[in-house]
Amino acid sequence: MNKSKNTAMLVIDMINDFQFAHGKVLAEKANKISDSILSLKQDCLKKEIPIIYINDHYNLWKADIESILNYCRNETSAHLLDKIKPTDNDYFLIKPKHSAFYGTALNTLLQQLHVNTLILTGIAGNICVLFTANDAYMREYSLIVPENCLASVDDNDNKYALTMMKNVMNAKLFTDEKDLS
Repeated sequence: MNKSKNTAMLVIDMINDFQFAHGKVLAEKANKISDSILSLKQDCLKKEIPIIYINDHYNLWKADIESILNYCRNETSAHLLDKIKPTDNDYFLIKPKHSAFYGTALNTLLQQLHVNTLILTGIAGNICVLFTANDAYMREYSLIVPENCLASVDDNDNKYALTMMKNVMNAKLFTDEKDLS
């Protein structure tokens, strides 16, 4: 990654209670991508790339990771939460809607970190990640999207979202961390 000092990794909505229609399906898919996200996160940390978790607030309206983890913890989510939760060195923001930019301090944080390239990971690829990609593209961020770090309830919807990010938002897609350089 040539411009790692100008890059940040976003982890979108992986802290989740999965208490909604098709939540169990998405939980299974989130568990499948979690190892890839964590591996990529370790690679980013070695390169001093900031990690920013951005998440739904679950009507708690607290950017307090412990409150959100406690709220989301249940039989379906506990294993994933324990595995994927942010560390003290990660940034954590809450969002009111689908996009990580809408109504959040994300753009200001990225400017302060001098970031111009985003690595997008998380769920759901066809909703929150896609909306974030669109808003990032409109703000002229370069996008990198690891295909094995995105999941949606429907695999076809996920493929469509990836196609949109590549063809419309000029995202660089890859499937292996070695392709990130």
